[in-house]
Amino acid sequence: MPPPQPDPSDHYFSASPSRASDRRAVELVLPEGRLIPLVTDVGVFSADKVDDGTRALLSEGPPATGPVLADVGCGYGPIAVSLALRAPDAVVWAVDVNERARDLCRLNAEANGVGDRVRVVAPEAVPADLVVDQLWSNPPIRVGKAALHDLLRTWLDRLRPETGTAALVVQKHLGADSLVRWLVAEGWPTERRASRAGYRILGVAARATTAAPAAPTPEDEVAP
Repeated sequence: MPPPQPDPSDHYFSASPSRASDRRAVELVLPEGRLIPLVTDVGVFSADKVDDGTRALLSEGPPATGPVLADVGCGYGPIAVSLALRAPDAVVWAVDVNERARDLCRLNAEANGVGDRVRVVAPEAVPADLVVDQLWSNPPIRVGKAALHDLLRTWLDRLRPETGTAALVVQKHLGADSLVRWLVAEGWPTERRASRAGYRILGVAARATTAAPAAPTPEDEVAP
């Protein structure tokens, strides 16, 4: 009898993967030479190795700065753990819809000594008033354009006004350049920081804030 096939709806962006757990170990070596051991599992994104997009982002992205960082779509935690190691005074919010991925991210953060500063949560558990100094993401492009745009709107509007920034990695052939055009049209200044192995590394700034018009003074009022 052939082995049972996984549910076709059981994607890495599923809330609760149905496939039986099968944990394995992978390693991430950061450009500065730091070795990060990680545990992965089936049912999460890029379970066999740290994916090339994440490696490109960690290699070509900006320095990790600011007291509040976020990794949106954290998976088993390679970005979140790296950020916490690179920015030892920062709190890193690691967010993912996938329960199995969140459990692994917590495990990997603890194993690498940063469990006290990596706060792993489901999207609905993020504090409503959270403001982020720097956002990092290898966003789930395959969720579809509408869902991706909703995700980015939600998180980019959490950037600290005037100073907040985001670093995103998107494959060129999966619409990186059209995403840049959409981000700019929506009001987030965006630039291509680098290209590597078919990926675009995008730098996104917080929307410009417009001051409310001042109340009219008596001199401004027009006599009837």
